[in-house]
Amino acid sequence: MGRRSDHSRAQLEELILAEAHRLMAEGGYARFSAREVAKRIGYSIGTIYNVFGSLDALLLAINSRTFTVWAKWLRDKLAVAGEDRIAALVAGYFDFAARNPRLWMAIYDHRLPDGTEMPEGYRRKRAGLTGIVEEEIARVLPPETRDRAPELARSLVAVVHGHCEFALNGTFALLGEEQPEQAALARVREALAAAGAASKGS
Repeated sequence: MGRRSDHSRAQLEELILAEAHRLMAEGGYARFSAREVAKRIGYSIGTIYNVFGSLDALLLAINSRTFTVWAKWLRDKLAVAGEDRIAALVAGYFDFAARNPRLWMAIYDHRLPDGTEMPEGYRRKRAGLTGIVEEEIARVLPPETRDRAPELARSLVAVVHGHCEFALNGTFALLGEEQPEQAALARVREALAAAGAASKGS
């Protein structure tokens, strides 16, 4: 069933990763199968493991690709954001998760085995998203607190993530919160105001 002579190793890696990413978007982490990826691309399961080394490595590559797509999504939103870029950033976070829920959740569902280090290339891809948040936070902080941008970025991503996850899994509906995105934005604004940022929205 193999087509081993059809592609170079680099082409094969991209073929596998593109199809794996599509499969993850369709079924999510719990239903993901490397064997199904192999079936879809017409190669053996052994070929996938020869290229990526392990299922964990393939999942890491899939999730890192999602981070790259997500970062571009946020940059595109910010490019047309107008003055209130913090609101656009929060809205972009919620919008990406809502439109790509299975890819988004797979990032947090997959855990590397204890003692396994993430390759630096993947680490850089993932840091790109946080870097966008840091840049936007630094924009609104006064010079004397601008060095707090990395610390605030980590905390505020956690705040927005929690609100977003509760919105998607129905927890906020049970709690009676009808506007989770607006609630997340309000918490972000409060934290930024405490750090000296000027308000650009309500």
